[in-house]
Amino acid sequence: MTILPLGDSAVVIDLGENTGPAIAARARAIADQIVRRRPAWVIDVVPAFASVAVHYDPLRAPEFEMLQIEVAELAALEGSAASVAPKTVAIPVVYGGDAGPDLAGVAQHAGLSRAEVIARHSAVVYEVSAIGFSPGFPYLGGLPPELATPRRPTPRTSVPAGSVGIGGAQTGIYPRESPGGWNLIGRTPLALFDPHRSAPAYLHAGDRVMFHPVAAAEFQSAAKASAAVHNDASTAAIEVARPGVFTTVQDLGRPGHRAQGVALGGAADALALRVANLLVGNAETEAALEFTLAGPELIFRRDALVAVCGAEIDGVPEGRPMPIRAGQTLDLGRLRHGCRGYLAVAGGIDVPIVLGSRGTDVRGGFGGWAGRALHAGDCLSVPDFHRDPGEHWHIDRRIFPPPGPPVFLRVVAGRHTDDFDAVWLAHEFKASPQSDRMGVRLSGATMLRRTARELISAPVTPGTVQVPPDGRPIVLLADAQTIGGYPRLAHVITVDLARAAQLRPGDSVRFTMVPLAEARRLLREREHRLDLLRAGLAQKLH
Repeated sequence: MTILPLGDSAVVIDLGENTGPAIAARARAIADQIVRRRPAWVIDVVPAFASVAVHYDPLRAPEFEMLQIEVAELAALEGSAASVAPKTVAIPVVYGGDAGPDLAGVAQHAGLSRAEVIARHSAVVYEVSAIGFSPGFPYLGGLPPELATPRRPTPRTSVPAGSVGIGGAQTGIYPRESPGGWNLIGRTPLALFDPHRSAPAYLHAGDRVMFHPVAAAEFQSAAKASAAVHNDASTAAIEVARPGVFTTVQDLGRPGHRAQGVALGGAADALALRVANLLVGNAETEAALEFTLAGPELIFRRDALVAVCGAEIDGVPEGRPMPIRAGQTLDLGRLRHGCRGYLAVAGGIDVPIVLGSRGTDVRGGFGGWAGRALHAGDCLSVPDFHRDPGEHWHIDRRIFPPPGPPVFLRVVAGRHTDDFDAVWLAHEFKASPQSDRMGVRLSGATMLRRTARELISAPVTPGTVQVPPDGRPIVLLADAQTIGGYPRLAHVITVDLARAAQLRPGDSVRFTMVPLAEARRLLREREHRLDLLRAGLAQKLH
């Protein structure tokens, strides 16, 4: 057992290179033990195939050397009782055709017919080794070795819900439409994740799964029950006249659910959201609007106090509260010098709390406004809450990271740093238009790994720099999956996640390595500056 850093806000308990039911059971036992004895600084505990991630609050946790000792002591007390009793589940699957476009490729790689692949894939009783990647995604152990197929060189940007795939020596099921790099061989109509169920994930680590082939005529698309959305413009405070680009309700995310594959989520640039909330007198955790490249046009039905932070917008004051009168329209327009903007409203955006957060999980289809980006005509509620900002003033923009180009992202070493030639630190990359809240895809120098050995899927976190087989790095952001199978080159430090979130397509990016202790020091410095800001705003707003 080895304890390694996963960026500057998590560690991984690595149980070695072997996999199998016994190793996965040990990972689950360690995770259960840490959850039962959870220190105050532990945020999330995520078991995987042969590892366990312990996500922590770096401002409360001990320094890394002492943290290693404490985590090792907790792991050494591992028990054997499972937190959820395992069950055996039959999963109906239609194989091949539109439901399984990669079945022929898997068959060719294995030297088998498509019918033989289906027969062998459905003849096994699999065990759920871990839940991760996306909400409710089950990683299944027990795939016949001859069916093992390398992941696709370039991940698909959209994989349909219910898709059954093979990635290396693993098989699994995509609960909802999402990006993914596995080979798709079929699809199931079952809903594997529903945030409104008492146990949102249909499967849990330790469960056993059998696939049951069905004919295409028997296949029915999964029907997801969702709560009714009330769109009553007569009582709403804000009406969306134009939604802008990918405008969603976000807060600081939903920690505590990563073991079920639920992304941390929340604002991609959490610093901008926190400051915007402070400017209107909100708690930093209140829900606000996040928008990308172009902001929304909003009609205010009641007086309100708002603040905009993040990317700069022509004609819109940044870094100060703005009173908005009933009947006024606020057009946030096109963003410049940044990718994402944040609009906070005094009192916060009032949407239902789902799994502890008001934020939108678009991949999961829940939270925020009906689990999706805003559309024209949507109406948002805001509690009756108003503060007069007094005289005109603004905060010093230097509290935010400096703009590029190029944008320098400081990183700490990853598990597979030594698998790549160190020249990547001298290269300049470009942010790709295919980037999203899940991650910033980079183009430029192609990263060549020294070994082609398939990796065991293991925990990742926002900031992890993954390298897919095509050699183009991806910097994971707020909607990052909880477990991934690509090499983990490095991890962007917490204080630079805001810089990564503000990368526009075409922006230049450079990486620079820093020690873990330096990442902690920089975070403490930033939080000290925020403490001073809070103290100053308290005098202005109260």
